Amino acid sequence: MQIHTLSVEKKKSRKRIARGGRRGTTSGRGTKGQKSRSGSSVDPLFEGGRTSLIERMKKVKGFKSPRSKRTAITLAFLDRHFEAGEEVSRATLLKKKLFSPKNVMGGFKVISSGTLSKALLFDSRIRFSDTALLAIQKSGSTVKEA
Repeated sequence: MQIHTLSVEKKKSRKRIARGGRRGTTSGRGTKGQKSRSGSSVDPLFEGGRTSLIERMKKVKGFKSPRSKRTAITLAFLDRHFEAGEEVSRATLLKKKLFSPKNVMGGFKVISSGTLSKALLFDSRIRFSDTALLAIQKSGSTVKEA
């Protein structure tokens, strides 16, 4: 090894902050203001004095229930899609592809719109309006006991 074959490695350039690069005076924080002070911490939700998004959301009125509502089924719908003596349950309604599984989450309620001319067998988990229950009993249909 000879002296003319040696080379000096370059020093890595590093980011210099403030005067002379030794973090002097303002130490890279800028001048004045809340963030330039020692021990400063600004609430991440603070939006410069205006009402923040979260505070505005609290004022929005209303309520959304986490439970899904029951799907309404009319007597005319049942009369159209079911034969006499058939069972009406969640499983049969899904099997016939009359409803999607998402729509069935809250269950079913039969309402009296139209007429029922056939005798059907209803599952105990299906609910009925008062007038629909009278129409179902009049048609000779039965509701399974739980």
